[in-house]
Amino acid sequence: MSLPIAIIGAGPVGLAAAAHLAERGESFVVIEVGEQAGASVLRWGHVQMFTPWRYCFDQAAYRLLQAAGWQAPADDEFPTGAELVERYLLPLASLPALAPHIHYRRKVVAVNRLGHDRQRGLDRKGIPFQLTLVDDTGEETSLLARAVIDASGTYRSPNPLGAGGVPALGERNAAAHMFYGIPNVLGRDRERYANRRVLVAGSGHSAFNTLLDLVRLGEVAPRTEVWWVIRREAAQFERIFGGGVADALATRGLLGMQVRTLVDSGRVKVVTGWQTAQVAMTDT
Repeated sequence: MSLPIAIIGAGPVGLAAAAHLAERGESFVVIEVGEQAGASVLRWGHVQMFTPWRYCFDQAAYRLLQAAGWQAPADDEFPTGAELVERYLLPLASLPALAPHIHYRRKVVAVNRLGHDRQRGLDRKGIPFQLTLVDDTGEETSLLARAVIDASGTYRSPNPLGAGGVPALGERNAAAHMFYGIPNVLGRDRERYANRRVLVAGSGHSAFNTLLDLVRLGEVAPRTEVWWVIRREAAQFERIFGGGVADALATRGLLGMQVRTLVDSGRVKVVTGWQTAQVAMTDT
């Protein structure tokens, strides 16, 4: 009996890989650290995507779902992260072709070639992979696989505030006061940010969504103050906002234009060329 292909992560990419393998009759196993498919997506479930449904489906997954009688959402609707999970990922993960092969609440902490250290490389190709798994009780197990697909994504391992890929001095100690990702500013996390001075670090679409929500919060909590720091120099600042009306995804272009308007109006204060050397705590 041949070993399975191991897929790390039961999000959109991991389940798409599983769907392709299921169509081909391949043996596979999916390892997911969360309690359900799309667990990391649910962490930003309140955010509306700028990608319509027609771009969200993997074709192999779509075929399997259609064969099971699933009704696809309208192509031109824009789902939230939660809707992506509820209307697509959960139905996909529950299909008989996938469900028995998905293992939840298990974290992959190491991947190596069985019995091989890093100095032994000439005969590695025919040696199976060994995955070390830890469940939510702390128990360790191992899994052998003939190939590994890492679809774990980056949401659970975000970039630190410090430059160079390492946390700034004091950043670990201040972690309880920092949010890595997209907080639910207008919902669950409202009291954390209302009428506070808030620093948003980063120049991607996660930052864009957070800036827009903080400004909306400021309309009902007027002492909310929003600062935005980015590592790029001022000469590169314009590139951050994307293609505007010429963007291939209209909603993505609109997102950049909305943030640009906030900056121009002074509702968001910007510092360019920023690097964080240290995070220090005060009594307040």
